[in-house]
Amino acid sequence: MLTIYGIPNCDTCRKARKWLDQKSVQYRFHDLRVDGLDVETLTRWADRAGWQELLNTRSRTWRKIPQSDREDISMGSAISLMLVQPTLIKRPVLECEAFIAIGFSPEQYAELIK
Repeated sequence: MLTIYGIPNCDTCRKARKWLDQKSVQYRFHDLRVDGLDVETLTRWADRAGWQELLNTRSRTWRKIPQSDREDISMGSAISLMLVQPTLIKRPVLECEAFIAIGFSPEQYAELIK
């Protein structure tokens, strides 16, 4: 079963969910703010996709973090920040046993979901 992790009011998450719905792909939606995340999930994602890919350094939330916390960031500190501020996670995250996809691209989803 596919799980899409995101935030309901995120435009990119809405586009991804709409694409999945149009293709009649069954999935479960996991609201990052309401349902939360645990360190094991974030570590699994970081191991599979890379923490740098997962951390959204273009977000408003990232810009609000003190410069001292953004300097010399490591996997551990990035995961700690994403646990506290789930909007730091690049969205959506589409995951199943076979793959993980960060962000949304219709081409990427079509390739992964055959």
